[in-house]
Amino acid sequence: MQIGPYKIENNLLLAPMAGVTDKPFRQLCRRMGAGLAVSEMVSADASLRGTRKTIKRLDHEGETCPISVQIVGSEPSKMAEAARANVAIGAQIIDINMGCPAKKVCNRAAGSALLQDEQLVVALIDAVVNAVDVPVTLKIRTGTDPDNRNGVRIAQIAEASGIQALAVHGRTRACKFSGQAEYETIADIKQAVAIPVIANGDIDSPVKAAKVLQQTGADALMVGRAAQGRPWIFKEIDHYLKTGSNIPEPDLAWVANILTEHVMQLYDFYGEYLGVRIARKHIAWYSKGHPGGALFRNKINYSDSAAQQLQSIRGYFECLQNKGDLAA
Repeated sequence: MQIGPYKIENNLLLAPMAGVTDKPFRQLCRRMGAGLAVSEMVSADASLRGTRKTIKRLDHEGETCPISVQIVGSEPSKMAEAARANVAIGAQIIDINMGCPAKKVCNRAAGSALLQDEQLVVALIDAVVNAVDVPVTLKIRTGTDPDNRNGVRIAQIAEASGIQALAVHGRTRACKFSGQAEYETIADIKQAVAIPVIANGDIDSPVKAAKVLQQTGADALMVGRAAQGRPWIFKEIDHYLKTGSNIPEPDLAWVANILTEHVMQLYDFYGEYLGVRIARKHIAWYSKGHPGGALFRNKINYSDSAAQQLQSIRGYFECLQNKGDLAA
């Protein structure tokens, strides 16, 4: 898949997820087979650019190119300025967020709330596209609610306004993350536009990935929640799409090493105090589905140092490998 001058290594992308797709996670997923990793959303509000959270979100040093940064807002002039500011510090692709269903975003008429105002969609896209010389992409949902799926119309507006690739989550704004994603609208969008279309929503296995590609005709897939605690899902999907066969499940020692490496990168990136606390949710995702996981997660949630976390991870996975007493 081509986005402007950038040829993406494969047709698998890591979805932008607030509070999840920070630099350590993006770098890990790229190593694990994601062809592109989009940053967590950055507000167009200039007053927030000096905050510690935003400074971390704008840190792309050492990342594999192309660097895609997602911006969110509802005012065309502010979105244009945000696009210019991010390009100035290294963004090579600007992604516009019109897909986030979070109340705090939609209450500001941003994210997926924009889908109900097609004139504002045109103005906002035009402002961003005209503000920068890098490719601009867009992430949307299929509409505002199941009775108002205007995804095809938004896609046509996006293409006419210069958007160079479109990611579509197969749910409406009202659906949030409930129920099952639907792919019929994504298939209709693919038929309606010539720009690359990226299917997103409930892609949680290699078999499901293949089915979604077949059902939608999409050019690429975007994986979000299924990569949490399982960043190697990109390698699994890529192998299956190329060969039709599954690679073996990773062994526990390997998973423990990946998790250890991940949390250590979090400590380095955020500092120990904040890194330990941010690591908790990632550690919980890695342990999901394993015996004794609930007890392990409880222990992790009360750990307040890197040494404690690393010791707990080591002990838990050693018990899993030895099938020992995980309640101890």
